[in-house]
Amino acid sequence: MGSSFPQHESAASKLRSMISFPGPIILAPGVYDGFSARIALAVGFDAIYMTGAGTSASRIGHADLGIANLNDMREHAEMIANLDDSIPLIADADTGYGGPIMITRTIQHYARSGVAALHIEDQVQTKRCGHLQGKQVVPTAEFLIRIRAAVAARKAIGSDLVVIARTDALQPFGYEESISRLKLARDAGADVGFLEGLTSIEEAKATVQDLAPWPVLLNMVEHGATPSISVGEAQEIGFRIVIFPFAGLAPAYKAMKEVYQRLKEKGVTGAEAHMTPKQLFEVSGLKDDLEIDAQAGGTAFAGGV
Repeated sequence: MGSSFPQHESAASKLRSMISFPGPIILAPGVYDGFSARIALAVGFDAIYMTGAGTSASRIGHADLGIANLNDMREHAEMIANLDDSIPLIADADTGYGGPIMITRTIQHYARSGVAALHIEDQVQTKRCGHLQGKQVVPTAEFLIRIRAAVAARKAIGSDLVVIARTDALQPFGYEESISRLKLARDAGADVGFLEGLTSIEEAKATVQDLAPWPVLLNMVEHGATPSISVGEAQEIGFRIVIFPFAGLAPAYKAMKEVYQRLKEKGVTGAEAHMTPKQLFEVSGLKDDLEIDAQAGGTAFAGGV
């Protein structure tokens, strides 16, 4: 007998459909922890992006230098993806964390954690943020091994996880080499292309044109290597996805630094945002949690909070 349970469309399937059919550009703001993800979800984005730099900073307190490992990244992604499994999470997966066997494990773990898409790059294992200088990349053949392993692993588990091929070859080898690598990654089965560190609007336009009709992702890191491109401009150029990794991290740093400095110097926070503990918990899903408890017959919170 067939199952009578309703079929729930996975976030990966949803994102794959969004990419495949014409429509507005997919905008994914960067989130770096559960609180920032809750805020982005409440605003109502169609997708969110787990930044690797933000994960390194918030989870382990280190710069984005390849220090965060598969377990660090996967656990963080699983928590974020499951805050609302109807909203696709695109997640950084760095280099895949090793050879074909490790990349297969990465795909399995990310897919089973609820991640909708991940990007795998061609940097060496001792990698760094894509907007820092001195990047080194592996030979094209090794990059393609990573992509083929990722695609094969996705198919083996029957997942719709979107595999995004990222190249960091622009800085060391130039535009033509970067496009060549992405075309080969496309032929190897990657679903989306990602040329990291674009340095001009002209380069952005050329990338989309040279890879068309393959979907291309734009990484919009403000004050990084890439000039500022708005969501509307990115759509007009022809990008299919745009991520803003520092959308939450940069303003959070500024606000917290100011308050901590004021507290140290003046003994008061003087915070402009008036947030009570209850309001903080409401942002973090308090209402849903209380409903779960009440529907199960729980009495611990019957008197309110």
